[in-house]
Amino acid sequence: MTDAVQDAAPRRRLSPEDRPVVIAAGFVLAILALGTAYTLWTQGAATLLAPAYLLQQLQVGSFLGIVAAGMMLVILLGHIDLSVPWTIAASAMTATAVGGPFAVPVGLAVGMGIGLINGCGVAYLRIPSMIFTLGVNAVAQGVMVAQTGGFAPQTAATPLMQYLAVGKIAGLPAAVFVWGVVSLGMVVLLGRTAMGRAIYMIGAREAAAYLAGVPTRRVIVASFMLCGAASGLAGTLLAGYSTKAYQGMGDAYLLPAIAAVVIGGTHILGGRGRYLGTLVGVILIVLLNSVLSIMQMPEAARQVIYGSVIIAMLLVYGRNDKVTQ
Repeated sequence: MTDAVQDAAPRRRLSPEDRPVVIAAGFVLAILALGTAYTLWTQGAATLLAPAYLLQQLQVGSFLGIVAAGMMLVILLGHIDLSVPWTIAASAMTATAVGGPFAVPVGLAVGMGIGLINGCGVAYLRIPSMIFTLGVNAVAQGVMVAQTGGFAPQTAATPLMQYLAVGKIAGLPAAVFVWGVVSLGMVVLLGRTAMGRAIYMIGAREAAAYLAGVPTRRVIVASFMLCGAASGLAGTLLAGYSTKAYQGMGDAYLLPAIAAVVIGGTHILGGRGRYLGTLVGVILIVLLNSVLSIMQMPEAARQVIYGSVIIAMLLVYGRNDKVTQ
């Protein structure tokens, strides 16, 4: 009996993939508790726990969640995509300029096109992703500024774009359903397909994956295209949320997307991570920003607290990973 208990004990331990998810979930609960206590003290009501407020936060978080889903793919490969800000803006601005029934497909196509360029530069030209995607981001910015003459586009989002961003389906924000579809696709891709297995293999060791017969270049290109498509979709939704596109609309999503992926336990050098962790990371960041807004924190203090929470989480499970390796 004692031997059976001892044999079962290791199985109750959290795996390296589960530990960051549990820690991030603990931080989410702590932020909810802190925010609720603050609103009870200052407003006399648990505003943060109101269903309408939580749904609003999910709606806002869905844009970040879609971007983070695409970012996770390239980080799992051991790469990074710094062209996200102007991929979002270029997709939104082009979609609103085209208008009509082709607005959303065009926004996705622009994102995939930028992703294709990124993927080819990284996979075939062997340029470091951080450098190449940063250059592509600058090119996209220049092209869109030239297209608009340096001014904000005067075209408005289409009704479909607005519905997907702010509409309701069965009482829930439509954007949350879009995020749900993207999440389902990510779970299937990473857990049930050959491409998902290839992504993990490339992230763990690209040379070994190549020698094992994995078409590494095609997988890298496809992953960057999916990342671009996710940014393009987020851009079209953001344009619908704001009723129009504008320059710089994607600037606020690059670092939070990377942070959500890393906080959720995806290894920044690739090869390890779970999409559930990215979901929890997105929720954590959205709630943290929400609580800091409720507390009316100055921007400087918000940046300090925001960065401190991220560093604290990385230190907690980062040191645990070193112990287990």
